[in-house]
Amino acid sequence: MSQRSLLMLALALLSTILMSPVAGQLYTDCTPLNETCPPDPAFGTTHTFYFNATPPINTFNMTAGTVDYTADKGAAFTISKKGESPTLISNFYFFFGRTEVHLKAAPGTGIISSIVWSSDVLDEVDWEFMGGNTTHASTNYFGKGQPDFKNAGYHPVKGGVQDDYHNYTCVWTKEKLDWYIDAEHIRTLLAKDANNTLNYPQTPMKLSLGIWAGGDPDQPKGTIEWAGGVTDYSKPYTMYVQSAHVEDYSTGKEYSYGDHSGTWQSIKIASGNSTAVESINKEPEKSISEKWNELPASTKSGVYAGAGGVGALLFIALIYYSIKQRRRGKQEAALAAQRQEQERMELERFKREGRDPDALAFDGMEYDAKGGMTTATYAVSDSPPGSSAGPPEKGWDPTGSGVAAAAMPLLRDDAMSPRLASPGPGSAGPMRNNSFASQIRSQSPGMPPQFPPPAPTSPVNRSYSPSNAPMRMGSPGPQAGGYGVPRMNSPALNRGPGSPGSPRPGYGPNMVYGGAR
Repeated sequence: MSQRSLLMLALALLSTILMSPVAGQLYTDCTPLNETCPPDPAFGTTHTFYFNATPPINTFNMTAGTVDYTADKGAAFTISKKGESPTLISNFYFFFGRTEVHLKAAPGTGIISSIVWSSDVLDEVDWEFMGGNTTHASTNYFGKGQPDFKNAGYHPVKGGVQDDYHNYTCVWTKEKLDWYIDAEHIRTLLAKDANNTLNYPQTPMKLSLGIWAGGDPDQPKGTIEWAGGVTDYSKPYTMYVQSAHVEDYSTGKEYSYGDHSGTWQSIKIASGNSTAVESINKEPEKSISEKWNELPASTKSGVYAGAGGVGALLFIALIYYSIKQRRRGKQEAALAAQRQEQERMELERFKREGRDPDALAFDGMEYDAKGGMTTATYAVSDSPPGSSAGPPEKGWDPTGSGVAAAAMPLLRDDAMSPRLASPGPGSAGPMRNNSFASQIRSQSPGMPPQFPPPAPTSPVNRSYSPSNAPMRMGSPGPQAGGYGVPRMNSPALNRGPGSPGSPRPGYGPNMVYGGAR
């Protein structure tokens, strides 16, 4: 052994004597030394757990962090911040047996990588690796939770504990406990040498694999010194475990304590298969690809044919939909072109007639008290209701009271009942009334063509009066008396054409001056 190794070993042994290292970082929910506890599930078999994937269900519990599984490095236990200590704890117990763990320790001051056996009475067997010590592994044991700081041993590891994986093995019987590194025996503990078997680990154990910060600032001073110093959380620290081989030297379903002595003689073994054996031997659920590979060739052919048929139907439906949409698009394009051509032709007609296509105009006749019947053309403003454009210039003002107000234009309503042109001044006709029953106004002989008026677009535009609208009483008539007095000079039936008082051609008994307003 080199001088440096001897010095490191001496310092380690000195630290175990003068300092207060961690003693059993474990706890139990029920203490069989003081109370009756439920039985522990037995492992009852031999199995190697490979941690390139998640272990079988119901075999291990994960606590205080996250464990990642990779194909090449195995399980990764990482501390990246304060409070983390990821650990895998077995759900099963073994009563005397053997474990082999292939592990690479984590670096970092105060970081502890560990392999721990523990029982309900706090018997304990340890492998521990200090992050600040790259060359040595520590072995230790405790009996029934009693702190004994002279039990630790420090052992050099060829190649170092942090650069490669090593096999750390323990073999345990009721007589002795042996530790091995890479199949090389390094330590033996006889039962009689552990306080005359009182502190010898001898009750059913569970296996824990984990990493924790012994150098955390919140740990006791002695623990921090034993761990090698205060932990720096500015970077992560990772321990890797490739595999764990577990062998239970006992067989059965459960282990229970027959009394409160905590001795191996008090342990009772229930016969049967353990839940761990059932979980380990349970066939894992097959993946979809595995299920597919197990199908017979005929079934695969049927699936292929069915999938092809469905694909063909979908393709046909897509083609049909595309053709239908194309036809519909052509129809819509044709209709749009037809409407555009109609608008073009209408615009050309307006231009030939000298009309402004942006303004809707119409011709009509109105009565002027001074000049008689006159022809006028009116344009309808396209200003929307309430706009600032106001009423059309020189339009009819229904509120006007003077004679100078613009005369009321004659409007045409196709919904009216038949009517003829209004009689001329001085000719006989029916009683003058500015509101009549709806009449259809036919074209008067010699009069200019009439155009239908547009729909009203603003409050100032004139709408048609209903048949029961009030009579206009203030408008000047052909005689001084206005329209207030009934006209009685109806034409006599025995008058001939051209005689005084007889209607001119194109006039008749139903002629009126203006339609219903």
